[in-house]
Amino acid sequence: MTTSSVGGPRRTGSFGPSALATPANALTAARLLLAPVVIVLIVDRGASWETLAIWIAVAGSDALDGWVARRQGSTSSGAFLDPLADKVLVLGALVALVAAGTFWWVPVALIALREVVISIYRSYVGRQGISVPARRWAKIKTIVQEVAIGFALLPLTSDEKWVATMVLWVAVVLTLVTGAQYLLDGRRTQRAL
Repeated sequence: MTTSSVGGPRRTGSFGPSALATPANALTAARLLLAPVVIVLIVDRGASWETLAIWIAVAGSDALDGWVARRQGSTSSGAFLDPLADKVLVLGALVALVAAGTFWWVPVALIALREVVISIYRSYVGRQGISVPARRWAKIKTIVQEVAIGFALLPLTSDEKWVATMVLWVAVVLTLVTGAQYLLDGRRTQRAL
């Protein structure tokens, strides 16, 4: 046990790096399981207060599971599952919004292509023993994507599609920039070995 900044005891490192059954992983699994529900709601109801509330709860659970993981110990399974849940949730919602006619397919395709390319790249270099950790901007990129989806689902802005579209294009720029960062970081690590 260690002492937190407010003076009380705080548990750290409760789970080892190889642990699978952790509270953080349970939250991530719940996010994965709820992703199809969110996608169906987007297709079925579109912009509504109910859909938005569920979107905020499910997307916001990412911050909670990150907080739990930092307090109780990060795991290799969590490092794999958390970004996977983010991708399934965000890409599923974006595709649903394209199907609903809210978003143009081009920015969504650019985001999806980057996610696929970087996932393949990280797997490839991972097999060589090279880890390319996510930078802070990659997390910001995911948040901006989630905010774009939120604006598309918000009844107050659903008729003003330019608001969500503008945020989506900011997300596209961040998505491509962070993708380039992954590739450069991986190359630097490969050269250093």
